[in-house]
Amino acid sequence: MPPTIDASAYRNLLRSFLAEDIATGDITTETTVPAGQRASGELIAKAPLVLAGIDLFAEVFRLLDSTTEVEIISRDGEELVPGNIPARVSASAHALLSGERVALNLLQRLSGVATLTRRFVRAVEGTDAAILDTRKTTPGMRALEKYAVLVGGGKSHRKDLAEAILIKENHIRLAGGVSAALTSAQAARGRVAWIEIEVTNLDELRAALMHNPDVIMLDNMSPCLVRQAVCEVRKHDAPHKIRTEASGGITLNNVREFAEAGVDWISVGALTHSAPAVDLSFEIEPLL
Repeated sequence: MPPTIDASAYRNLLRSFLAEDIATGDITTETTVPAGQRASGELIAKAPLVLAGIDLFAEVFRLLDSTTEVEIISRDGEELVPGNIPARVSASAHALLSGERVALNLLQRLSGVATLTRRFVRAVEGTDAAILDTRKTTPGMRALEKYAVLVGGGKSHRKDLAEAILIKENHIRLAGGVSAALTSAQAARGRVAWIEIEVTNLDELRAALMHNPDVIMLDNMSPCLVRQAVCEVRKHDAPHKIRTEASGGITLNNVREFAEAGVDWISVGALTHSAPAVDLSFEIEPLL
């Protein structure tokens, strides 16, 4: 079952989006469309996509008009083809016109993330690797973009800096090395979900294994080197399973090579920082 989202929990965020766009008033709509006019809008897919954010789309119009009626035909996670109509909305014409851009921008963005994620997930089907997102998200949009990754079939990495320890290159340098960083991190083990460290070569990997972290990130390694690293981790006698994560330089063209190298996780920043918006249109007609 695809995940669901409680759109009402994001009303304040949606209000801030509307305030940014409408500002002191939608002057075009106010001067050209009668205040009492009712209208109906039809959402239309113009390209293949995975839908994500349809309830948020609807909530935008409800915030502008409490009498809004929404017919949701397709749910988040469904794959659409050009011509599919995932939703229809009836409301005041002013609400539809003033909320159209915010609602569409949000839906196109989240559906873009879900669509790209689905492509990565399909590319590694049949392996044991999971596709994960990163913290490379749009400020203020992290929860929604990570939700879209889940809709696309991916999994969520850290939601924020407090959830887990992830020791990266700069931390290692400032801490005085891999061993020093992991030794210090152990003091917080009871406060975090897991302890992870980034390594870039086999020497760093071996130093990390001496401290038995929960996860080792194999950063910017070739698939061949990743395979060697995974073998070393599997041979290591640890009190718990040490997961491996491939990261850096992952594309749709090479993601399967990394998956077949045996890693548990493949984190892909592009899911959220480079997903193109999908093509959806919202056609509005007057109601007599």
